[in-house]
Amino acid sequence: MKIESDFNDIDALGDDHIGSSSETPLRADAFKLSKNDKIDIIKDDVKHILETLGLDLSDDSLKGTPNRVAKMFVNEIFGGLDPDKKPSASTFDNKYKYGEMLVEKNITVYSTCEHHLLPIVGRAHVAYISNGTVVGLSKMNRIVDYFSKRPQVQERLTIQIVKELQNVLNTEDVACVIDAKHLCVNSRGIRDIESSTVTSEFGGKFKEKETRREFLDYIKLDTQF
Repeated sequence: MKIESDFNDIDALGDDHIGSSSETPLRADAFKLSKNDKIDIIKDDVKHILETLGLDLSDDSLKGTPNRVAKMFVNEIFGGLDPDKKPSASTFDNKYKYGEMLVEKNITVYSTCEHHLLPIVGRAHVAYISNGTVVGLSKMNRIVDYFSKRPQVQERLTIQIVKELQNVLNTEDVACVIDAKHLCVNSRGIRDIESSTVTSEFGGKFKEKETRREFLDYIKLDTQF
């Protein structure tokens, strides 16, 4: 039957971690509801899920869970869906004429797999070569965090970080490598707790072998303080 085939296709898509687009797939009415409205609706949905699983929500430990989960979804782990939270794109003149690549490595990544809504945890390494403007170091971390805080696939996240920095810095010379563990692989399914996923996106000069190698050598450095 076609319906059964469609469900099989969806299951396969989730297990294979295939992304549908480099843009987060949002509905046209994604921002029609207020945050409070979304929290109220999600709270009821979480309550229904927990009750369906057989849990007694009158228990002191559980009765606040639907509200806590709803607020966490809207304000925290999926807060990157809110365009008002997007980091401001302020840049500065490169007055010191620094012409080499700048690398921000070991940026913490906390995201959520959009196929099973389980955590993605890892590190991002981001670099750019200035064409006359620079961006504050913390802005790179904030951009990674913003695009991480939404249902994601790692490939899309890597591309979105590069595209945003290219737009902010007005240069193609941006690169990003992410190494992360997916709990949908580590804690369910195959349950391989040792494996991690590495993705990369290289723009402009970083497509050149020597520049790309220099970047990859930098992120191998063992930084200790």
